[in-house]
Amino acid sequence: MLQRMAVFHLVLYITIKGGERGRERDRELETSMREKHQLAASCPPPTGDVPATKGSLALGRGAVYTSNPEVKIPEDKPAKLSCSYSGFSSPRVEWKFAQGDITSLVCYNNKITAPFEDRVTFSNTGITFHSVTRKDTGMYTCMVSDEGGTAYGEVSVHLIVLVPPSKPTVNIPSSATIGSRAVLTCSEPDGSPPSEYLWYRDGALMPLEPKRNRAFSNSSYSLNPKTGELVFDPVSASDTGEYSCQAQNGYGTPVMSAAVRMEAVELNVGGIVAAVLVTLILLGLLVFGIWFAYSRGYFDRKKKGTESKKVIYSQPTARSEASFRQTSSFLV
Repeated sequence: MLQRMAVFHLVLYITIKGGERGRERDRELETSMREKHQLAASCPPPTGDVPATKGSLALGRGAVYTSNPEVKIPEDKPAKLSCSYSGFSSPRVEWKFAQGDITSLVCYNNKITAPFEDRVTFSNTGITFHSVTRKDTGMYTCMVSDEGGTAYGEVSVHLIVLVPPSKPTVNIPSSATIGSRAVLTCSEPDGSPPSEYLWYRDGALMPLEPKRNRAFSNSSYSLNPKTGELVFDPVSASDTGEYSCQAQNGYGTPVMSAAVRMEAVELNVGGIVAAVLVTLILLGLLVFGIWFAYSRGYFDRKKKGTESKKVIYSQPTARSEASFRQTSSFLV
């Protein structure tokens, strides 16, 4: 009986402790949820006056927006990059410009930096270029923060300066061997946004998939409109023709290159065989000439003639020197 009572009290104690721990976990969870709701309420959603911008970032109470995340402006025209913000007690605004791997600071602490101050102005709603150039194309980021660091937000604006394409330059071989690989290139440096390229053969537009077009079904090529590269692999007899390419970027008039003719030629097997035979004949004549010279003794006679012209010098003896001294004294 005593054992049963002990077991009962033990189970009751565990149940009470477990309930207390469960209630503590519930209270902790409720507190955590209340704090999250308060933090979410402290960051008000965007209003109708400043719609939310895709790609914007906000921390704390601050919120940053732009009315136009992508701005396309012709070269030499003014451009406005908008940046609106709310929830900042003492906003500090900075603008950075990223182009490839290079990043520049356009605005720092609400002031335009020296490299841009002659052609960019700052306001509470963004920055304005007086006249843009093609070098201004890139990604601009507006960053707003409180001086105390309690809030931060940023938004990006992509500026595209529109420049029509120039006349493209082509690199086309005058001839290509049938069965080999031939690469044709086309490019132009000025278009903004970057140009795309179309290829023509004898004035006819070349499709991206030649096998689906009867006029080009005998050709095997790949065409990249973004790089302007046209690759024949392999070259066939039907690839002979005049080739030209056209550059276009959606702004201005498309520009055509000069036409260059490419001939698809057979491999000259007969010429290669003839060249090999001529080389072998010349080598045979050279070997025969050397053998003939040796057999006639030409090299031996030349060697003997060289040996007969050798002069042997001998050291004079002591007797000869004495005779020379006596003769010299007699003459004196």
